[in-house]
Amino acid sequence: MHSECEDRVERLIQKGVTIPNPGSVLIGDDVSLDRIAGDGVVIHPGCKIFGEKTLIMSGAKLGYEGPVTVEDCQIGPNVELKGGFFRRSTFLEKANVGPGAQVRDGCVLEEEANGAHTVGLKQTILFPFVTLGSLINLCDCFMAGGASRKNHSEGGSSYIHFNYTPNQDKATPSLIGDVPRGVMLKQSPIFLGGQGGLVGPVRVEYGTVIAAGVICRKDVLDGGSLVLDCTSISERSNYSPGVYWHVRNRVINNMNYVANLIALRHWYLTVRSRFFKGDDAMGLYEGVMDKLDISIRERIERFRVLAEKMPESARRYQAIVKKEANQRLLRQKHELFDRWHDLEAVFSNGLENQGDPSMREPFLEQLNEQTKEKGAGYVAVIQGLDKAWSAKGTEWLQGIMDAINEQAFQIMPSYRHE
Repeated sequence: MHSECEDRVERLIQKGVTIPNPGSVLIGDDVSLDRIAGDGVVIHPGCKIFGEKTLIMSGAKLGYEGPVTVEDCQIGPNVELKGGFFRRSTFLEKANVGPGAQVRDGCVLEEEANGAHTVGLKQTILFPFVTLGSLINLCDCFMAGGASRKNHSEGGSSYIHFNYTPNQDKATPSLIGDVPRGVMLKQSPIFLGGQGGLVGPVRVEYGTVIAAGVICRKDVLDGGSLVLDCTSISERSNYSPGVYWHVRNRVINNMNYVANLIALRHWYLTVRSRFFKGDDAMGLYEGVMDKLDISIRERIERFRVLAEKMPESARRYQAIVKKEANQRLLRQKHELFDRWHDLEAVFSNGLENQGDPSMREPFLEQLNEQTKEKGAGYVAVIQGLDKAWSAKGTEWLQGIMDAINEQAFQIMPSYRHE
């Protein structure tokens, strides 16, 4: 007598899924077989698939180079997950990841984003064509840049995003590019050289090249920079647990990161939603929206934990420096703690603000015309927008972000200027 799992595997085979070794594949009871396409899907030996939210679309291939475990992921057309563990993440058309991967909650890999072997991601968003090498840990990052498969941003092998501090906080997300310009697929690529790293939270401008072996500890905001050294600390310094000696840049980078995620959410709601046609495609869209909501909640929660550390940080700082305390730094710490709930409200309001309609609506009308000309493919339509219309779309999204940041500065004025 066949087990229930064997029956489920057999039903997938009858549906058209290629499963070369059916006895080695596990399909969880909570998986809806209606959400697994038959056309061109291949599930190689040793794969395990779980989760009621799991979606596998046509042409997807799992486990060619090693067993794959999938839990509550949405896997778009012609995606290849070649080996590893994938949970609560979404992969758009032709994204692919090599063997040994660990891709955890809150990740979105857009069209043709890819990684080689042994890539670790969590709460990470990669825009189209972004490429990661091997042996990479790039959690809590957003990365964009480039315009095509041959002109793309790159994270070199053995690259690390350092996202946990000695003060035990993870308010450390890094922006490698940004949303308002990145969505237009026209920016210069960013190159992160191998055997290097970013110490979050930092921002990296389009066109930046960070040389191999460099640990970057500060923002790189001048486009076209070649970074050969990014040291901002002395060779040896005293360490005082719980003390934040500088908070302005950390807070502003967290504000900007949340604002970028909110802008991206509006982009999906208003623009990208038009390109998901059919029930399965809408399931993919819903998967992305779920991941964006997860990411926004995660970033706000990590930000809140940082805010709650500020009174104790101020107390310890004053005990160390006494009369030499920097009063502006103390104001910044107290403002972040005292006005935290107001800052949360700013983010909530940003989720409702769709931006200036005088900028948004003409852009959407042009997008409709471009869709008629180029067809239904998202990437081709966006690539086909000329620079002037791309700039208008960027201005609309940037306006959403600027409104969030301006409201934040109004409630925390000590952060407005250095």
